[in-house]
Amino acid sequence: MRRLLLVLALAGCGSPGVQSDWERANRKAEPAEEQLTPPAYPTAANLLEFGVVDADGFRFFVDGTTLSVGKDGIVRYVLVARSPDGVQNVTYEGLRCASGEQRIYAFGRADGSWSASRSGWRSLDAQAVQRRHGILYREYFCPQNEPIRSAAEGVRALQQGGHPFSRGFAAPGPVNPR
Repeated sequence: MRRLLLVLALAGCGSPGVQSDWERANRKAEPAEEQLTPPAYPTAANLLEFGVVDADGFRFFVDGTTLSVGKDGIVRYVLVARSPDGVQNVTYEGLRCASGEQRIYAFGRADGSWSASRSGWRSLDAQAVQRRHGILYREYFCPQNEPIRSAAEGVRALQQGGHPFSRGFAAPGPVNPR
């Protein structure tokens, strides 16, 4: 019995986007993606930093005012990647929590305008997807493969260094005195 429970527990520990044959055959159709326009260009006052291990000196930020959760279940945000030399890359992105995918909608230009991206959805398991996307997925915006419920929930997760549900059952919580 213990072995069966262990096997069942480990079966739920798969990585995002990995599905069994049954799951692929019975997968619900993705809801139609919302039409959108990139948000206002990010400002330094609205940037919330999150940590990425082995980032070669890069620092990563999400503009908290751009964070949204669509009716289509996609978490969208503006990501700022700042090099050690101060050069910034700005992208408007989305995470599809249900399938473990990431997409770039637009690239920020130095003049504060946006350039539309032609890229589609990419699996978070793909080598081309950067570590920062996996961290945003697991630890902030898609804990336990479910999207956050609101932008405020995502901002709190960024401010607190991670979503409480991303830690699973081992998350510290209040102790009930008896």
